[in-house]
Amino acid sequence: MKKTPLNQVHRELGARMVDFGGWDMPVQYSGVIEEHLAVRHAAGIFDVSHMGEIEVSGDNALEFIQRLTINDAAKLVDGQVQYSAMCYPEGGVVDDVTLYRFKDTHLLFCVNASNTDKDFAWMQQVLTESALSNVVLSNRSAEFAQFALQGPQAEEILSTLTGVRLADIAYYHFCEGEVAGIKMIISRTGYTGEDGFELYMPSSTAVEIWKQLMSAGSGYGMLPIGLGARDTLRLEKGYALYGHELSREISPLEAGLAWITKLDKDDFVGKAALVAQKSAGVPRRRVGLMMQERGIPREGYPVFAGEREVGVVTSGTMSPSLKVGIALALVDSEVAQFDTDLTVAVRNHRMRARVVRPPFVK
Repeated sequence: MKKTPLNQVHRELGARMVDFGGWDMPVQYSGVIEEHLAVRHAAGIFDVSHMGEIEVSGDNALEFIQRLTINDAAKLVDGQVQYSAMCYPEGGVVDDVTLYRFKDTHLLFCVNASNTDKDFAWMQQVLTESALSNVVLSNRSAEFAQFALQGPQAEEILSTLTGVRLADIAYYHFCEGEVAGIKMIISRTGYTGEDGFELYMPSSTAVEIWKQLMSAGSGYGMLPIGLGARDTLRLEKGYALYGHELSREISPLEAGLAWITKLDKDDFVGKAALVAQKSAGVPRRRVGLMMQERGIPREGYPVFAGEREVGVVTSGTMSPSLKVGIALALVDSEVAQFDTDLTVAVRNHRMRARVVRPPFVK
């Protein structure tokens, strides 16, 4: 398995390690619920160095990205981040990504860890088919380590290690600055729904920066956070996860990502299929489900309207914040209206659930 630079540090902290898409990663340290609530009420630090970083540069970099992605990258300004996705010609999703603009000739994608090689190959294919010159693609994933510092105390903790005016970094914006004397990308983004930062640094500095951050956060109730709490946190906010709410078989319109699918911009890969799907009527929709009985909906559980099976749970858990079962599900559009009563087959027992609008935790 692949390892992040912090592999030994995680083991010294007593983390339970698991195979996550070919990476040896910590699923929990002290416990999923304790870690989850630390992020909601104080702060948590995540090692997300397994994520991929792919650089796009050259005179035609922006034109290439417009062809590659479904959002409108032309609206970005220097220092801004954009959530987007790449689609296949049939309309399914290659991956969801975040895009960082340094300038119109220098941009950086952050992609999902298990998709990095696939994404890079796809970008190369689209670039070849586009016949654009003066575009350079570079897979720089091995050069970067990445940490996420999340929670209401994140800014105060990070401010003790940097002279950067963190309050000046707006949500979904970034800057380059020093943290603990190391130059890095400081991005006001995250996957928890809380305020916080994602830090991109040279891999060789990861262990030292982690120790500095752990020390800085020790008086604020900050904990190291594993993949288990990362998943429950994103699920409480209704955020999609590739391989669950997004896949080659699920379009961004079905996945609830119409807001980043700019069908009015110039042609991009998958546009024709998505225009046709919207015109014909999107057949399935991603919805939030809140259990009305004491049961935990899990991925793969079927969803029913009366006696008719109308969909499937794509992600589900017992919400640590709400102490009730919550789920994201892909269901027939006709039953996707909010406040619709459905049932979920939880271990073969039909349990009542209601369609709600995420986020589950405001």
